[in-house]
Amino acid sequence: MQLQIAPSLLAADFMHLADEVEMLNASADLIHLDVMDGSLVPNLSFGFSVIEPLARMASIPCDVHLMIVHPEKYFQRFVDAGADYLSFHLEAARKARRSPAKMLRDIKAMGAKAGLAINPDMPVEEVFPYLEDADFILVMSVFAGFGGQKFIEATYDRVRTLKAEINRRGLNTLIEIDGGVGASNAAKLGECGATMLVAGSSVFKSADPAATIAALRGE
Repeated sequence: MQLQIAPSLLAADFMHLADEVEMLNASADLIHLDVMDGSLVPNLSFGFSVIEPLARMASIPCDVHLMIVHPEKYFQRFVDAGADYLSFHLEAARKARRSPAKMLRDIKAMGAKAGLAINPDMPVEEVFPYLEDADFILVMSVFAGFGGQKFIEATYDRVRTLKAEINRRGLNTLIEIDGGVGASNAAKLGECGATMLVAGSSVFKSADPAATIAALRGE
């Protein structure tokens, strides 16, 4: 499967978001939107008032990554706001004492692709019980909360382990990687089994973002 590139708008020029979305419509596979509440992760970002108009402009799927406590309270609102892919963190489900499997099924019942995210300090095997319910697993290759962090090399083995289990079960669960993704690691991540790559600074800080997206995709 060809790599899909999901540039993160967290690294975009917020003074020209409409222009950035138009560029992504023409060059990217998805638009990645990071939602942070300052509680589950130590940072704040945008919410419905930003996502709704962006989703109306987008002609490619919107991939919304929830880094918030009690994400289940907001699933329907984010789907209504335009989320085509919607992921939440396993630790958030556990803190809320909710069933991750049920949460994934709830998202799918609302019409979106359902994803389960884990931070680098959580063993990748922790997501194995939920592979049948998840459309994709979001493997953080940095710690959630801030852009521009250095890629954690142990991610490669985590992706290989996850991909092997998905294949062993005969599933089609996708693997998304988020954090420190760029030209130096995109191809290797694909070889390890990743199918979707979130790229922020490497895209929006480049001289030619569209060309960078194509290069990350392997074109």
